[in-house]
Amino acid sequence: MNKILKAGLNCAIVCIVINSMNAQTSVQVKNVLDFSRNEVVSIPVSDLKSFLSKNKESDLRIKDQHGKSLPVQWIDYNGDGKNDELLFQAAIDPKKTNTYTIFADGKTPVPESKLTTYSRLVPERADDYTWENDKIAFRVYGPKGQAEALAGVKGSTLSSGVDIWLKRTEKSIINEWYKGYLIDPMYYHKDTRGEGYDPYHVGDSRGTGGIGIWKDEKLQVSKNFISSRTIAEGPLRTVFELTYAPWSEFGVAEKKIVSLDLGSNFSKFESDFKAEKPVPNYTVGITLHKNEGESKLNDKAGYYLHWEKIDDAFVGEGIVIDPKIVQTSIAFKSETQDQSNLLVVTKPQQKLTYYAGFAWQKSGQITTKEDWEKILQKQAQIIANPLVVKVK
Repeated sequence: MNKILKAGLNCAIVCIVINSMNAQTSVQVKNVLDFSRNEVVSIPVSDLKSFLSKNKESDLRIKDQHGKSLPVQWIDYNGDGKNDELLFQAAIDPKKTNTYTIFADGKTPVPESKLTTYSRLVPERADDYTWENDKIAFRVYGPKGQAEALAGVKGSTLSSGVDIWLKRTEKSIINEWYKGYLIDPMYYHKDTRGEGYDPYHVGDSRGTGGIGIWKDEKLQVSKNFISSRTIAEGPLRTVFELTYAPWSEFGVAEKKIVSLDLGSNFSKFESDFKAEKPVPNYTVGITLHKNEGESKLNDKAGYYLHWEKIDDAFVGEGIVIDPKIVQTSIAFKSETQDQSNLLVVTKPQQKLTYYAGFAWQKSGQITTKEDWEKILQKQAQIIANPLVVKVK
């Protein structure tokens, strides 16, 4: 398996502890934190060898401590036709351990989830790549959009910034909104259906989670992605890969893996870099738009908050990152359009992992800036204290 996939997606969410002496019939999931957690648990297929030596993957089922069968999702990360990982969702009280039972039952269907994650390339609007779960939605821009923007085509976007879509429904909206776009290009820019809309301006800014290199008080950035590959989309996690042409004076080639789990307010970004020259840093940003919002920088805890009013409601955007890799942070304000960004400057490294996300007041998830900061604080603790999982 590709190293960036194996290291980033298998290990960052949970720590797997194997007891190879026992038959693999149960999974213990421990929450060491003092708040409840409802997260996707990842189990490498290699940890299920005992069970799969006697049973087919398609017959595997999981039930919780109450005997309720749970939705599962298999993922083939490297596209070789063989599944690499099994996912299920665990809801665990503070400082508690839950036991989930693995069993074979090919006659009973896997429970269907009413909610889902989803992502795809969108050729009907140039070539956006868009992704979502039950809480949030994002998009980034591709090569056709770049070519059209350079040719002066109205409505096209030249940017490696990350756009956010404000949704207030748990259902998937990507296909419906783009279908509406084909009839009316302003369809998803109007909040008239009770589902949300896209009022967020990205331009040449970093949006929510775009990256660059910070040098001499200027941000060097890539253009649009040049290729994309959908790895997974399903009830629990969507994963995809983006590739960018070499950018900056340092000749940085970048491949980015992005994933989003059900129930999370944060996409996980994993960038793998190859540079022709030594780089001073890699920097993650959030647009400050017209500098009318509030920012909070917390290098010690590794979370960064922006709170702004868009139209008639507030939006909280944020970045969460391992504080050990942060050099400095700054809310950089510029009179040049789209150049005001909250910037988290990290130590140069081949692989950069961080989380970026948001919550909209009208979604019902938050009411105040303090609500959003609590979500960021919890996400920082979750990253530092992954669920402890024992497969027995």
